[in-house]
Amino acid sequence: MIVVIDYGMGNLRSVQKAGERLGKKLRVTDSAGIIKKAEKIIFPGVGNFRQAVKELKERKIFDVLVKRINAGVPFLGICLGMQLLLDESEEAPGVRGLSVLKGKVRKFKDKKIIVPHMGWNQIRVQGTGNRQQNKLFRGIPDSSYFYFAHSYYCDITEKDAVLATTKYGVNFTSACCKKNIWGVQFHPEKSQRLGLKLFKNFLNLC
Repeated sequence: MIVVIDYGMGNLRSVQKAGERLGKKLRVTDSAGIIKKAEKIIFPGVGNFRQAVKELKERKIFDVLVKRINAGVPFLGICLGMQLLLDESEEAPGVRGLSVLKGKVRKFKDKKIIVPHMGWNQIRVQGTGNRQQNKLFRGIPDSSYFYFAHSYYCDITEKDAVLATTKYGVNFTSACCKKNIWGVQFHPEKSQRLGLKLFKNFLNLC
């Protein structure tokens, strides 16, 4: 069973429809019992870091997610869903994220760029040599364009977990991977053919 986390925010239906186009049934849920049975988890993110953590805790699925990730369940975090993997965010001082990746979410501060970062931009896959990591971008050419919409970016201190970077004022991590954890700062559900290919790669990982 593939589940899409419902936390009252995010492009849930868009992600579910992407799965349907690939012939996969994705179940949108905020049920701890169902999440405990999930074979794969997708966390689509739109919104505020503080509010997202609050919703997860109120629905009693925050700790469940951490346990499932630590148990090795393949997990894909999208945009805010990727940011929540880290320890903390400048968007919500004092609020702890899922903390399954070391690092901090930072705000774009370069006054020469427009914030939020919205639109198409390139990803550059890093040469980690890790076959498990690179499965997410299998069949996707390096320097491909994906659709972004965000004001904050992930500053990951575990450099081996950086899978791809993008330039927007700074070079920031636009995709990450650590064991069974994947995250993308862009929105594959809005990224047309290549976004669908990335979803297919994730759904076929195991």
